[in-house]
Amino acid sequence: MQRRDVLKLGTLVMLAGPRAFAATRLERADVIVIGSGGAGMTAAITVFDAKAKVVVLEKMPITGGNTQLAAGGMNAAGTVFQEKRGIHDSVKLMFDDTYKGGKYLAQPELVEILAHNSSSSIDWLTALGADMSDVGRMGGASVNRTHRPAGGEAVGHHLIHVMRQNAIKRGMDVRTNAKVLKIFETPGGAVSGVVVQNVLGELYSIEAPTVILASGGFSANLERVAKYRPEYAGFSSTNQPGATGDGLDLAADFGAKLVDMEQIQIHPTQAAGSKILITEAVRGNGAICVNRDGKRFMNELTTRDAASAAILKQPGQSAFLVFDEGIRRSLKQIEGYFHLELVKSGKTPEELAKAIGADGGNLAVTFERYNKFQAAKKDDDFGRPDMPRPLKDPSFHVIEIRPGVHYTMGGVAIDVRTRVLGQDGKAIPGLFAAGEVTGGVHGANRLGGNSISETITFGRIAGGEALQFAKENRPF
Repeated sequence: MQRRDVLKLGTLVMLAGPRAFAATRLERADVIVIGSGGAGMTAAITVFDAKAKVVVLEKMPITGGNTQLAAGGMNAAGTVFQEKRGIHDSVKLMFDDTYKGGKYLAQPELVEILAHNSSSSIDWLTALGADMSDVGRMGGASVNRTHRPAGGEAVGHHLIHVMRQNAIKRGMDVRTNAKVLKIFETPGGAVSGVVVQNVLGELYSIEAPTVILASGGFSANLERVAKYRPEYAGFSSTNQPGATGDGLDLAADFGAKLVDMEQIQIHPTQAAGSKILITEAVRGNGAICVNRDGKRFMNELTTRDAASAAILKQPGQSAFLVFDEGIRRSLKQIEGYFHLELVKSGKTPEELAKAIGADGGNLAVTFERYNKFQAAKKDDDFGRPDMPRPLKDPSFHVIEIRPGVHYTMGGVAIDVRTRVLGQDGKAIPGLFAAGEVTGGVHGANRLGGNSISETITFGRIAGGEALQFAKENRPF
């Protein structure tokens, strides 16, 4: 059968349902998970460990989604790792920071779940073998609550490695190059399965009473970004190429409600001239931002939207992230930026200023003034709330940064049980969602560290809820 004939047959299947394609191949599962990033793998492991049949379908050649690119860490309140460091945090404080950071547009009940379950999600990851023992701070947080591996290693690469190893150990059915083309429904409007296209263009169907959408956002779909936010036309993206919004289309075709689609985040620290994201943890560990005059111009730990807006107001719509050897040693991820040749260096502030074409005298004064504030633990210029290290340990280093499209806060509407809601506001039977494909958790702006927290917490809930629904509604 030639490929075009297979695709024609696939069109007929989409109209008829999964059983109509049984002559080619019909499979069955309890739960189908679309997407293999943090949310999808968390949901799948949760289902598998409850002794149910789960199939993970990933359209890209490798698993991991955007999670594998996550750098800064995972926010959680009231954890054992905070307790060991004497950090006083609470669910209420994390809720308040998140709700305020999202400009009070998030759904409070979803923010409450994010904060309330964050500590147990750290415990769940630790039980899988993840190291989340290091605790730092990112923009918009009142205290140190961003968890990551010891030494400040990139959190996403670590977590995806741990999840892959757990999937292999369990013998889970995880398929790459497996693109879901449609979700089928019963005459009553419930989920009945999916049709999948493999790397050869061949189609097959899987019958299941539940589907979990965990396919991520659409920040790599710059045409769609510009549709919702025309002012972002021409920006580059920090996302992996698979983040195009396919899951949103699948959900919309099924009648799902989409919310907050215009809420798109640009990240302030994308390395100029590249698609490399400079983790917010560099600022959290003490780096400052200066403009082409060698002067600070903002609170480096403000929210991402405010930081991006401040940078775009500077000459050239870019800025410079400045740090010293002490900050470099504090965060393992920084070595990667040196390897990628994104860093310029100087033994003195004046020498560093020459490397970026700034005024050496201004930069030296900036260092002196910031170090004075750091010693007093009070930033009189911009009110930065946390200054963990001075800039005194030569050599000194700089990375040019500019904002890039990073995260989509909008997506599929869900309730507190991660059930996808239809246009009428009622739950669609058998359809669940978790992670960046959903909307309502972050409002108008996501705080750094809350994405991983969302994927794990809501992935666990989606896995449990989908499993329960499957047990009650198995058609075979």
